[in-house]
Amino acid sequence: MGRFWKSFVALALAGCVGLGTIAMAQDGGVKIGNPSFLRNFVSADKVEGVGEQQYGQILAQARQRRALLPDDHPEVVRLRRIFADLQPHSPKFNPRAKDWKWEVNLINSRQINAFCMPGGKIAFFTGILSQLKLTDDEVAMIMGHEIAHALREHARERMAKQTLTNVGALAVGVLVGGNVGEIARVGGGLLGLKFSRDDEREADLIGMELAARAGYDPRAGITLWEKMSRASQGQPLEWFSTHPSSTSRIDAIKANLKDVMPIYEAAKTKRG
Repeated sequence: MGRFWKSFVALALAGCVGLGTIAMAQDGGVKIGNPSFLRNFVSADKVEGVGEQQYGQILAQARQRRALLPDDHPEVVRLRRIFADLQPHSPKFNPRAKDWKWEVNLINSRQINAFCMPGGKIAFFTGILSQLKLTDDEVAMIMGHEIAHALREHARERMAKQTLTNVGALAVGVLVGGNVGEIARVGGGLLGLKFSRDDEREADLIGMELAARAGYDPRAGITLWEKMSRASQGQPLEWFSTHPSSTSRIDAIKANLKDVMPIYEAAKTKRG
């Protein structure tokens, strides 16, 4: 990579850092930074297109194995009910979300995992529900966390960073022309993208607020991570491979409860 491109990449990466540190909290709720400027170096439409494509492949494989559970399965109904409560609050964090073609599906697998692709394509694995014996509040926290990754376009940011870092001058073609094939190649399997600690913190906080606004108890984040910690001692968790834990995670949730508990209490009262 030439000197110009090295400087270009360095400036792009440095620029997104400064813009991501401005605290904001609209209509109350958690305080987070502005979305990363870096995500703008890759087209949102194309990243969401890659997400839809990969999601379709995952569902097709599950369907072939007869592992895609039907619409009337009690746990599918449960997941979609919780999602219906969370989704109306998502545009606060990303106006594009109101136009996403959201999906929620459940795959029969012992994996302790769940995800939300760019563009709102959600899947849970039965293992995370059954092995952790999740309450509705805990499901809402997981779903809110995964939705938050999509709302904040963390995958788009990761893919942009990989593109800028790995392909140098070709990145300009992606930035201005939108080479979807290159985006897909660099992005690889979206499920394998590893988010930063800041990304995970944002997802935790936004997930808490989404749950609270929907009338689910955000304190469930504490019991959820306690369950995750206990389960991870007996077996490696797929969830932990892309959602690294830390000793400070529960403390961070506790520290931010003050910002979401009033919202939860108001939502709970409204729901009766």
